[in-house]
Amino acid sequence: MIEGMVRRFIKVGRLTLIEANGKTAQYGDGSGPEIVVRLKPGAAWRLARNPTLTLGECYMDGSLVLEKGGAYELLDLIGRNFQFDPERSHRKGLFLRIWFAILRQIQQVNDRFASQRNVAHHYDLSYDLYRRFLDPDMQYSCAYFAEPGMTLEEAQVAKKAHIAAKLLLEPGKRVLDIGCGWGGMGLTLAESAPGAEVLGITLSKEQLAVAQRRARERGLENRVRFDLCDYRDVQGPFDRIVSVGMFEHVGRPNYQAYFDRIAELLTDDGVALVHSIGRKDEPSITNPFIAKYIFPGGYIPALSEVLPCIERAGLWVTDMEILRLHYAETLREWRRRFLEQHEEIKEIYDAAFCRMWEFYLASSEIAFRYAGHMNFQVQLSKRVDAAPITRDYMGEAERALLSPAVAARTAAE
Repeated sequence: MIEGMVRRFIKVGRLTLIEANGKTAQYGDGSGPEIVVRLKPGAAWRLARNPTLTLGECYMDGSLVLEKGGAYELLDLIGRNFQFDPERSHRKGLFLRIWFAILRQIQQVNDRFASQRNVAHHYDLSYDLYRRFLDPDMQYSCAYFAEPGMTLEEAQVAKKAHIAAKLLLEPGKRVLDIGCGWGGMGLTLAESAPGAEVLGITLSKEQLAVAQRRARERGLENRVRFDLCDYRDVQGPFDRIVSVGMFEHVGRPNYQAYFDRIAELLTDDGVALVHSIGRKDEPSITNPFIAKYIFPGGYIPALSEVLPCIERAGLWVTDMEILRLHYAETLREWRRRFLEQHEEIKEIYDAAFCRMWEFYLASSEIAFRYAGHMNFQVQLSKRVDAAPITRDYMGEAERALLSPAVAARTAAE
């Protein structure tokens, strides 16, 4: 059963599969590096029944052993074959589309209680874990590789400047950061615009404690406040609203309420910027492994699900940008650093946790390289003239914001 499934799917590459009874078979056209997989008893049956869930589970619990190659190499092989899957070129049938729509509703209830629980599942993991593979500013979202050869640190600085430029930030403005993480974006915005007041909100108690400590250490506690608060409960108004890497946790049933809330909180001449992972294809469902183990309640939206809600909220889309492959490069660097710290992280959690996270980081990178994932940045306003009518101001503001960092790097070199 598993042999037939693998042979139908693996057309390129070189895969050797060793079953629990010792039977060995080769798949693919022999190109590229060899990947050797050994299955322990019971793994083949599990994989045949539900491969999108159990591939990660079998790697995590050790019933799938990679004797040659690693998790990334195996997933890269799958990703390369995914591109050549002829069935993927056909649009889903009516039954499957209806079934996926029902699953989206079930997976993404995300009321206040569910949102708090889902955020805690991932973001309330140890700060000691995240600091081992993120940049020093703890940016846990897509970096912006504006130039070839950028380090992760430089690309995260560039990301913040890219977003700040689109916000048209000015001194004295009141800024809301929805899903503030460990506070890096809010602190950067406050430092970029003297006199600006920033409110960062999160549902993660671990992130909140770190963000508040960082504000005190940088002497910004009078201008930057971080609160444990749901976006549905925050009180406005705000001149600027930014949300980076949070929209993926809103849940499809709440998209209209989310954009309605932005419209309610934004001043008449205000500007908002939403940065999110998206998919280039039609709406689908969250990968079962990611939904169960990594981001319960999470969902990657199609633009066809987002834009109608923005329209109904009465907001202008004053700018939209699609970032392709930037997150793939970000995830590659996170995975490299994670694996370098493998033994230390294993001391915090255990070997199964490390394999789970390695699989998560690798499969996420593959999604951006082969499966149509990307990032979008959508700039919103209530008034047609809230932002300039050409994009030149973005580049000018971005260069001005980056000039101190560029000067510091040049001096160091």
